[in-house]
Amino acid sequence: MIPTPFYLIDEARLLENMRKIAALREASGAKALLALKCFATWSAFDIMRPYMDGTTSSSLFELRLGREKFGKETHAYSVAWSDREIDEACGYADKIIFNTVGQLTRFEAQSAGIKRGVRLNPRFSTSGFDLADPARPFSRLGEWDVTKLLGIADLISGVMIHYNCENRDFDLFDMQLGRIEAEFAPLLEKLDWVSLGGGIHFTGAEYPIEELAARLKAFSERFGVQVYLEPGEASITQSTTLEVSVLDLLENEKQIAIVDSSIEAHMLDLLIYRESAKLPQDGDFPYQIAGKSCLAGDIFGEARFPAPLQIGDRISVRDAAGYTMVKKNWFNGVNMPSIAIRRADGTVELIREFTYEDYASSLS
Repeated sequence: MIPTPFYLIDEARLLENMRKIAALREASGAKALLALKCFATWSAFDIMRPYMDGTTSSSLFELRLGREKFGKETHAYSVAWSDREIDEACGYADKIIFNTVGQLTRFEAQSAGIKRGVRLNPRFSTSGFDLADPARPFSRLGEWDVTKLLGIADLISGVMIHYNCENRDFDLFDMQLGRIEAEFAPLLEKLDWVSLGGGIHFTGAEYPIEELAARLKAFSERFGVQVYLEPGEASITQSTTLEVSVLDLLENEKQIAIVDSSIEAHMLDLLIYRESAKLPQDGDFPYQIAGKSCLAGDIFGEARFPAPLQIGDRISVRDAAGYTMVKKNWFNGVNMPSIAIRRADGTVELIREFTYEDYASSLS
């Protein structure tokens, strides 16, 4: 038994997502790049590589990881590249995407040897969180002025557009893509490729993948462009659990179980967005599941079990890969979860354990 806490990646579940991505690629002609900002656990890349076309990144380190650990095509984006990064970034990237026209023109000479793009902001999105909304008021994420973009069209071969966020509604996707087609047609007609970003929940249950494929193909054919998608959460959804154990039990108007993990340290997105973890909900015995850090709000959420919990019981927190493993940290010095993979044949392989030396070396 692997000591908890640990992230458990289920190869069979991950492959279900990969096969859906492969089917969409085949039917639509679109290419799929893994969004490393969501999931960058490179021990799983051997599983994913045959089904995807490469990686897309948001920083120099992500870019380098994608090049060295995933291979295939690499897209390099940053909200702002620095003078000391740009040459190295261009050395790793197949395409470099600038957030603004100002960055493009500033680094025009350095990036002349690779394909270039600019981030386009359509000024709308499907995000329900202001914190994550790329179209929020005064957004710094991308350009929107068609006339301005046409002025630099000869310097770029494509654009990247991020406007979806956990979008499970194909009709909404279709409508918003139509708005992009109408408003930005003069620019799109001059391009070779368009990345429609991530946030399309097409690997979810009952999503109409065939309709999405037809819509992407029609967009590609209308403008004569190679379409890219950047699935992050869609790539790894429901593939990973965070395995934790009960350390203590107490009662304070409700039953509380303290586990050997922490949302502040191990599932930070839950804290940022004030969401609850996906916990067991079967049974007549309710508990609040709480983390072991000193943060008062370190609470995973409410759960239900078929029998009273005992110290040492293990709990599986579902869907624990996206925007969690990439954000894990050493808050309170709580030990970092190990990483394991349950292979398709049922065997469990321990990939990485973390030690005090890892904690100490992350400081100074």
